[in-house]
Amino acid sequence: MLSCSKTAIRLSRQSALAIKPRQFTPTLSQLLLMRAASTKSAAMLKDQGLLRQQALINGKWVDAADGSTFQINNPATGEELGSAPEMGLVETKEAIAAASEAFKTWSKTTAKERHDLLKKLYDAMVANMEDLALIITLENGKSKADAKGEGVYAASFIEWFAEEATRTYGDTIPSPAQGIRNVTIKQPIGVCSILTPWNFPSAMITRKVGPALAAGCTVVIKPPAETPFSSLAFAELAQRVGFPAGVINVVTTHKNIKEIGKEMCENKSVKKVSFTGSTGIAKLLASQASSTLKKMSIEAGGNAPFIVFDDADLDKAIEGAIIAKFRNSGQTCICSNRIYVQSGVYDEFAARLAERVDKFKVGNGLDEGTTHGPLIHSAAVDKVERHVKDAVERGASVLVGGKRLEGNFFAPTVLSDVPSDAQLTVEETFGPVAGLIKFETEDEVIKLANNTPYGLAGYVYSNDIGRSWRVSEGLEVGMVGANTGSLSTAYIPFGGVKESGYGREGGREGIAEYLTTKLISFGGL
Repeated sequence: MLSCSKTAIRLSRQSALAIKPRQFTPTLSQLLLMRAASTKSAAMLKDQGLLRQQALINGKWVDAADGSTFQINNPATGEELGSAPEMGLVETKEAIAAASEAFKTWSKTTAKERHDLLKKLYDAMVANMEDLALIITLENGKSKADAKGEGVYAASFIEWFAEEATRTYGDTIPSPAQGIRNVTIKQPIGVCSILTPWNFPSAMITRKVGPALAAGCTVVIKPPAETPFSSLAFAELAQRVGFPAGVINVVTTHKNIKEIGKEMCENKSVKKVSFTGSTGIAKLLASQASSTLKKMSIEAGGNAPFIVFDDADLDKAIEGAIIAKFRNSGQTCICSNRIYVQSGVYDEFAARLAERVDKFKVGNGLDEGTTHGPLIHSAAVDKVERHVKDAVERGASVLVGGKRLEGNFFAPTVLSDVPSDAQLTVEETFGPVAGLIKFETEDEVIKLANNTPYGLAGYVYSNDIGRSWRVSEGLEVGMVGANTGSLSTAYIPFGGVKESGYGREGGREGIAEYLTTKLISFGGL
């Protein structure tokens, strides 16, 4: 889910140098609404106003109607970071109603007006990048370097879709009849429900909200209970740069996820639902959204194959495996879940990968030198531990790692000789475990790679161009990295096939998900 080109990072850094951070001076009412940072870590923020502990409805920062809250903790330390309102059905309906009312005027703004406001938001994100990255590290646990990378990646979607706002072209279509002119125009679909995961708490917001706003839609965001602060910081910056009340709404919850999710899918005022998460939840939400035939885009589970042929450049293949498998401690949907290595290079690849992984430094994301942080919670560690134990019991060998560490940490692991029926080949591990599987032929590995209900991403390493094309085309996935472990930027479409979902995010396809095509046929000409 995360990949930033050096060029994009360089441009963002240049922009950051060119922009003077805007000092936030809260009013008395804003001060009364804000919660002070409750921990020493959160107090590290340069701008305490970015740590919002209320939800946003119709331009106002609000508590839950009954005053209830839930706690957010740093997964690396267990430290309490703060709290967020435990919103319910009433507040969700209010947010949707606010978005529906705001749509009446926001949808009529010009593409240039939306472009300009999104560019201001991008500039604000770049100017506050250090704080936004710190919030990511605190609530998600990823290292400072990873969090900064996500911050740059998140901002890039706002920049890209600011520009795409002005490129939502229609067509003139020749008519077979005399005196008729056919034209199409693009119009915003309406209020959009945005449901995001915890593994990229900032980027998954901007990848969905950026194109929605650029298209002229309004949004109601339900961030994950584990990591709500990044979405609230994003909303705070949007408020500061001038987004109108009701255009962006954020509803937080921990206990009431089911009823809020159902309302966000079934409410008749909502015209589009965008969801990233598990396939099981995706199916449930799709069934709910079908009640009013809402447009929906889904990025669900993955089980990415990573294929290394005998003729591959092993240096590049190992580097690619490090990126595709161990980024964010293996907690990405496009992680290489199954690593297939051809027999001729299997032993060398396994030894060299294990050597690299053994050099990782696991720890608190705030500590200098940390390369890999914790998993999001103990249940995630339990799953990884179960997958490793199952593979070993079935005959796999542990080359490095393989054990649970204190707290929410699991040692980065490389397993060799993983059998094809091991749980980690069937289920998405979502943790720092590389399972190596030996194969012999091209046809064999394509069959193995496609033997899954999922189809999000795949990776192929080979110096044979013909083979790279054949295998890339043969993989039943939405995206293929051929000799690269990096797949996502704001400029290209991201999404899967089969039970990994439908629809695309990013690229020119991303904004199309939030637009309808209207035909206007002029007669009597």
